[in-house]
Amino acid sequence: MQNTKTEQKNIERPPIVVVMGHIDHGKSTLLDYIRKSNIVEHEVGGITQNISAYEVVHKDENGKEKKITFLDTPGHEAFSGMRERGASIADIAILVVSAEDGVKTQTIEAWKTIVESGIPSIVAINKIDKPGANVEKTKMELAEHEIYLENYGGKIPYVEISAKVGTGVDNLLSLILLVALMENFTGNIEENASGQVIEANLDPKRGIEASLIIKNGSIKKGMIVTVGDAICPTKIMENFLGKTICEATFSSPIRLVGFSKMPKVGAEFKSFKNKRTAEEYLKNEKVETNCEKILNSLDGNKKIIPIVIKADVAGTLEAIEKEIEKITDENTEFRIIGRGVGTISESDIKSVATCLDALVIGFNVKADRSAIDLAEKRGITLAYFNIIYKMTEWLADEMSKRRLKIETAETTGKAKILKAFSRTKERQILGGKVIEGQITLNSTIKILRRDFEIGSGKIVNLEKNKVKTSLIEEGSEFGMMIESKIEIVAGDVLESFNMVQK
Repeated sequence: MQNTKTEQKNIERPPIVVVMGHIDHGKSTLLDYIRKSNIVEHEVGGITQNISAYEVVHKDENGKEKKITFLDTPGHEAFSGMRERGASIADIAILVVSAEDGVKTQTIEAWKTIVESGIPSIVAINKIDKPGANVEKTKMELAEHEIYLENYGGKIPYVEISAKVGTGVDNLLSLILLVALMENFTGNIEENASGQVIEANLDPKRGIEASLIIKNGSIKKGMIVTVGDAICPTKIMENFLGKTICEATFSSPIRLVGFSKMPKVGAEFKSFKNKRTAEEYLKNEKVETNCEKILNSLDGNKKIIPIVIKADVAGTLEAIEKEIEKITDENTEFRIIGRGVGTISESDIKSVATCLDALVIGFNVKADRSAIDLAEKRGITLAYFNIIYKMTEWLADEMSKRRLKIETAETTGKAKILKAFSRTKERQILGGKVIEGQITLNSTIKILRRDFEIGSGKIVNLEKNKVKTSLIEEGSEFGMMIESKIEIVAGDVLESFNMVQK
């Protein structure tokens, strides 16, 4: 375990940056320029394979040299499947947008990923050296997709750059340091290193190796690293250039060789002073994998909410279990995966540490300090009760909040097509009669032919007696314009519907 006696000495930590955006908007070119090397030449030349992250040094506004770590991996890997604690590998995200091509679908997808991660971001408007570059138009397109830049309706900092020739790249690096200063990224150099795995592979000659990013603490030769139930000594430790090192600290990318099994990319790693301490930690952590096995073996169509119950006496425990069994829902189920008599301990929290929506309940008992701290750290709900019906009311409410939502289509009306008048591209003018419910403007419809669904469309115009309207009731005839790729003919039935969550 980490040394709790060590006085907390948090100091400034270099930022870890991920570059995201459309594949052709210059992400690799930007990373190449910053690194002052060429990726392809490295691969062809067969020199020491570098880690997919690297450090650069840039002077801040006071002329002081500061480190920045860049992740040279596909952007989604910097955010996906991480970490029990919810922190992503990256501290800052850069969204690269081409001033020549503007905002693309992949740009928006990357932005959504950044927003979901909750980390600060910078927009780099690239390719400003191109003849077709239009920075103002790009800013406008970003605003249309609710990406509001500074001095353009929002607070997102941005830089205009040319990754190819290097224009504005120094400004981008300075802005990264400024954002890092404002966010105040810190770490404790005296703690044992922890962080995330960014890549793992099997080297035919050296065995299983993995690249790690240190988010906190320090690591030295002679220590032991664990990732899940994989373990590795720090006998062979390299920096991002492939050079052997004896120690490293936060924000640094390192490679370790000699893992007992393949570590999972995105998983958290921890380090320990010796093998005995590491093995003790793994022994305690095994209960977490038991939780995953229990939940993974269940029906995927039903949401399982794992519960751990602790009570003052065994008889009370049995009564509580019977009451919990009575709380039912069609798509959701409580599953008791841990029970016991006495105070809620750290091991009780660990038993559900990898489970989503886990609940830990104390009946006439409380949690000890280490359990409370771990529950807060892992985002696990702790609740205490001394009256059973109060507990069951609370659990029923929690089930309602967390239950599996299933989206279903509810039919709102049906209409029979009497005549098809004209068709241009994907729009058609039709005449028909509502035979059930009502048909509304802008509603989505299914197209049925002889009771078989052949396609879908959208009502973009609706008329009754040649007067525009927004609704046609049952029994009334109408004229409408439909947007659909399917050619609709007389005799087809249109079924309008709404998507609802139940």
